[in-house]
Amino acid sequence: MSMTSEISELLQQGRAKLVKQKVAEALDSGLTAKEILEDGLLAGMGEVGEKFKNNEVFVPEVLVAARAMNAGIDVLKPLLADSGVESKGTAVIGTVKGDLHDIGKNLVKLMMEGKGLRVIDLGVDVSPENYIDTAVRENADIICCSALLTTTMTEMKNVVELLEEKGLHDKIKVMIGGAPVTQYFCETIGADCFTADAASAADAAVELCK
Repeated sequence: MSMTSEISELLQQGRAKLVKQKVAEALDSGLTAKEILEDGLLAGMGEVGEKFKNNEVFVPEVLVAARAMNAGIDVLKPLLADSGVESKGTAVIGTVKGDLHDIGKNLVKLMMEGKGLRVIDLGVDVSPENYIDTAVRENADIICCSALLTTTMTEMKNVVELLEEKGLHDKIKVMIGGAPVTQYFCETIGADCFTADAASAADAAVELCK
């Protein structure tokens, strides 16, 4: 088994310490940071994402795999900046104003990072202004809004409207998700994309960034 396949396997098992160790060994053996990131860490997280989509693994397994991925990325970080690895795009993510639920949002963030996107997490109770100011400052491609309550869903509409008002909607796309959110609601408010689960959200985000 190649070193990158081994890293991918260990990551899927959530073995953070061993992932860290193997990443360091792979670097010593002459593999580049980019190869280790793409063929080892991101490939492994991609597998976890697929299994999650197919209900073969669940939230706890995703979280331990993500922890293992981050352990590996920590070793690579200083080298990645130098080797000019481009991120696939930037997303600003948060739970909308008035809503304090964050499990779904955190999962989406992990899946997106697993696909090689740079994700800026604004946390919960995020105002439309905060989303947009951050997106402009960070030169983001997408704003991702999460809501778990029917009463806070309307905040998503406010984000789209403010983006329109500022003339930024052609440059910055809006993705929405959460238990009460539907494709119909997405179309009604003029958002660009709705996905029903975290793994699909990550795939859709990569597409939107192209």
